Amino acid sequence: MSDTPLQKTGLTWLIDGIDKGIAALERAIMAIGVILMAVNTIANVISRFVFNHSIIFAEELNSIFILLVTFAGIGYAARHGRHIRMSAISDALPQQARKLLMLLITAVTAVLLLVLAWYAVQYIISMYSKGRVYPALGIPVYISYLWVPIGLFVTGIQYALTFIKNLQEREIYLSTDLCEADAQELELEL
Repeated sequence: MSDTPLQKTGLTWLIDGIDKGIAALERAIMAIGVILMAVNTIANVISRFVFNHSIIFAEELNSIFILLVTFAGIGYAARHGRHIRMSAISDALPQQARKLLMLLITAVTAVLLLVLAWYAVQYIISMYSKGRVYPALGIPVYISYLWVPIGLFVTGIQYALTFIKNLQEREIYLSTDLCEADAQELELEL
């Protein structure tokens, strides 16, 4: 191997650009979703105490925001290596065994998430055919569930990219941009 850094191809630039765009969209969705959920909840509390009536659609709206934030958040967590890890076993293993375990974990997780995304699409199609709507909002229920397969798909792709990164690099990567050694340093700083 040469000591010169690898040049990014046009496809790599495109993939990186799409990834950065998705990351920015996830951050915006999570921030706006949490703010709107807080505003909706506060408005409902004020309405209850001032007018003795809850806002009719507040609970339905918050459930939509929870879905939105949760499934935008799982992709974000996978992208930044912020997902929950049970590392007691892997920490006790030698470097090469940890690397193999990480390859196995990222590959299986990517496949499972992509399969779950496919099932989520099937579920949404069945909900669409039933024509269910939210009673207070009057919007079709399937619309609020569209974030589920999107979030699962994006997260599955993130794990697949992490698997590929672990195949290409010598170090162990928790995500495409977070090496295990860097993550341990971050944990020690906290």
